[in-house]
Amino acid sequence: MRAQQTLANAVSCAGVGLHSGQPVTLTLRPAPPNSGVVFVNRNGKDGASLTASIEHLVPTELCTAISGNGFQVKTIEHVLAALAGLDVDNAYVEVDAGEAPVMDGSAAHFVRLIRSAGIVPQSRRQPYLKITQPLEVVDGARRVRIEPSSTTKITYSIHYNHPLIKTQTYVYEHSAHAFEREIADARTFGFLQEVEALWARGLGQGGSLDNTIILSQDGILNESGLRFANEFVRHKVLDLIGDFSLLSVPFIGHVLAERSGHAMHTRLVQQILNHPDSWVLLNADETVAVPEPRPAMAAPRFASLVALQAS
Repeated sequence: MRAQQTLANAVSCAGVGLHSGQPVTLTLRPAPPNSGVVFVNRNGKDGASLTASIEHLVPTELCTAISGNGFQVKTIEHVLAALAGLDVDNAYVEVDAGEAPVMDGSAAHFVRLIRSAGIVPQSRRQPYLKITQPLEVVDGARRVRIEPSSTTKITYSIHYNHPLIKTQTYVYEHSAHAFEREIADARTFGFLQEVEALWARGLGQGGSLDNTIILSQDGILNESGLRFANEFVRHKVLDLIGDFSLLSVPFIGHVLAERSGHAMHTRLVQQILNHPDSWVLLNADETVAVPEPRPAMAAPRFASLVALQAS
């Protein structure tokens, strides 16, 4: 177990939204203990904020989005994955548009941004949600399941009728080092016919060969090639890490996903919170002797989890 962590400094990047194609600037800032990841709207004068949690999830196509307090932000899974993958528990994410920037289609740019800012410990222990009973979401041949485990682990399998993909399985054991080395660089991907259909519907307007692997009938259009032979399944792991951060607390358990996606990932997150008899919360409300640059928030974000277990 460890102390909660935040950023040492504020850092910014600029890009375009994958679906809107609109320019957006994103700034990561330090946040007090127990804040979680909080998106802040810098597009208006009010500066409305919204915690990245499952209660704010809204249905969307091909991405993860949250909405509330007067604003919505889409395609947040990659920046959430970078924060969760590097064990950054508390951060403000300021955006001046309704979508996070896609950058190169992976979490790599956000990882570099976080590393350049620095990561510092805080004066509270980081709680963990430890799975004690299995839970599962099934939709035909698609499924995602979480089982008890002594570590945080993901086993992901995908199946596509394409010569570059076919069946790919990846087993990921969580650590910040493993995330940075194995997962962060994996880019989003799409099939040419599907991408053209999205464009026709006004989606994917920011997509290009600079931020998406585009698959033709028997190969890829990107001249730079693949970063990993199994980049496709690694990106699915990346998406799941981002989606599961909507639990608002790191988990200890083994996630097994097959032919899954954003909607099923978040359905399992909701399933976990709906079954407090299937997990225990470890290390809630403990303090550690680390100097804290800002005062702790009065209302811990874990209060609802503690209440769930008590009910």
